[in-house]
Amino acid sequence: MTGNRGLLWLFKRETLRVSKLWTQTVLAPIIASALFIVVFGFSLSGRIRHIDGFPYREFIVPGLITMAMVQAAYSNNSSSVFQARSDRYINDVLSAPMHAWQMNIGYQVGGIVRSVAIGLGLGAIAVPITGTPIREPIVLVAAIALGLLLFAALGTVVGIYAETFDHHMFVNNILILPLVFVGGVFYSVARLPSPWHELSHVNPLFYLVSAVRYGFLGHADVSVLLALGVTAALAIPVYLWSQWLFTTGRRLKA
Repeated sequence: MTGNRGLLWLFKRETLRVSKLWTQTVLAPIIASALFIVVFGFSLSGRIRHIDGFPYREFIVPGLITMAMVQAAYSNNSSSVFQARSDRYINDVLSAPMHAWQMNIGYQVGGIVRSVAIGLGLGAIAVPITGTPIREPIVLVAAIALGLLLFAALGTVVGIYAETFDHHMFVNNILILPLVFVGGVFYSVARLPSPWHELSHVNPLFYLVSAVRYGFLGHADVSVLLALGVTAALAIPVYLWSQWLFTTGRRLKA
């Protein structure tokens, strides 16, 4: 019972970080992604009318929503955990009567809540103005759940290992953002010539974008089972890594 109270307290603390600064944590990413949709979706739709049988403005919506959500899940958790280590108040969490799995989940929830809020807000704007359908909602929920688990856990791991605030920004700017951009957000990988077509299939985020796109449009560049399988194969080990760090206290205990 005491552990559950501690977990509830950690839930409230992490979600309060999001809600207190909602204009920065939620509204700003929604506006930025909505501008992408307006600029690329509508300004280029005259030149690029259809991709794989879908209007260009519809085609890019799933990828842009994916990009906004995974960046939020990662950034929120990496900064939260790093700040907790830097200010030493993570020691209060470690000394609380909670299990390691409760601490891990407690820190994951902030990034997930923030990402879901961004996804719902952006979807509420993008779906009506572009006419993007949601044809496979079960697949969409599964893809987003796996994607958020992956990037929330990755943010937690990086926040634990980061020595400076710049370290977690480096991973986002040099690794995550470029991989999402070349993962088929704005184009169909099937149109790429060799060897870029083959190299795109090495990009793990290509499969997450494909899974989310299938959830919206019912179509993707690869099998939806393969896309979900690859995303799950990445998400589960990274989550277990974050769990191991909390269980052992590695780099957490001063």
